[in-house]
Amino acid sequence: MHLDSLTPAAPAWQDQALCAQTGADFFFPEPGSSVREAKRICGMCDMRRACLDYALENDERFGVWGGLSEKERQHLRRITS
Repeated sequence: MHLDSLTPAAPAWQDQALCAQTGADFFFPEPGSSVREAKRICGMCDMRRACLDYALENDERFGVWGGLSEKERQHLRRITS
């Protein structure tokens, strides 16, 4: 059995995203920590929309995705449902 068949491939946009070049600590901070730096990085990233779409489609519950926090994504889901 090959490990390739057990681990899904990352979406192509992830390799091009600015977050791939920085630490995950910015995007998955401790509870109560600031997400300001993550949002700043997301604001400069060309993959922001693809990232947000991925997070919404896969119901990502933690971290900053596409420049939005968990609460912001929850709110977006509610207003677009």
